Amino acid sequence: MSVRRLTCALVLALAAGPVQAALESSPRPEPRPSDAAEIVSRAAAADRPAEMPATFLKSPPPAAEALAVSAMALGRSLRPMPRPVLPYRTAALSASGLRSQPSAVLTARRGAVCGDPGIRGEAMAPIPGRVKGCGVDRPVRVIAVDGIPLTRPAVMDCPTAQALKSWVATGVRPAVGGLGGGVASVNVVADYVCRTRNNKSGAKISEHGRGRAVDVAAVNLKNGAALTVLTGWRDPRHGKVLRQMHKAACGPFGTVLGPESDPYHQDHFHLDTARYRSGAYCR
Repeated sequence: MSVRRLTCALVLALAAGPVQAALESSPRPEPRPSDAAEIVSRAAAADRPAEMPATFLKSPPPAAEALAVSAMALGRSLRPMPRPVLPYRTAALSASGLRSQPSAVLTARRGAVCGDPGIRGEAMAPIPGRVKGCGVDRPVRVIAVDGIPLTRPAVMDCPTAQALKSWVATGVRPAVGGLGGGVASVNVVADYVCRTRNNKSGAKISEHGRGRAVDVAAVNLKNGAALTVLTGWRDPRHGKVLRQMHKAACGPFGTVLGPESDPYHQDHFHLDTARYRSGAYCR
């Protein structure tokens, strides 16, 4: 053992005795009394008046009173304000630039657009056109009209959405009636797309490229059947219903094209809101 360590050990050994003696001789505080009787007895032994702590002077309230006080305190306590429900979605153009994500605040009734609770969907940010003549300033993505869902969300402007709702309410529903249990959905096959009429090179921009057109290929029934333009137009039974729908669309829409208009519309109705001085163009 080194001299330094030996010296430290001797110092600790010499100090241990006095420290232990000091600890044993130091006064200890008396333990706190557990009840009022013990306080009185200690005071009598010390020949001084008893001093009761506040906790012993006031008796605890009955259980019923304590519960009432607790309930009152909970009722008066502050509560955080609920988080608001924000009926909007963030605007952003998709990578293709042809469609944009919902952005505008919806109307008071959740999911309604164009100020009409009968048109369900969501407002969108403006859609810029890839070429001159395309694009929609205030587009909406429609998912249902007059309580009838579309088979796919359809992008269009509000006048076209309103025309579609009017046609379903006053043309499609009455034409179908109770056939197959009634209308289940409308089969939309085309909506906004920046292209020329009938996709012909050098032709004018289609009303589809302005968000003013929608193509309908069939009306689905609640029993699972479908009234399709391609197979039903010349069917003795379904053809009558489809022709009634076609005629009813002439008015709400400015242009109505079907199987008898040209070879491009054998399997769907083309419906758009273009207006002409001579009136609606329906073929």
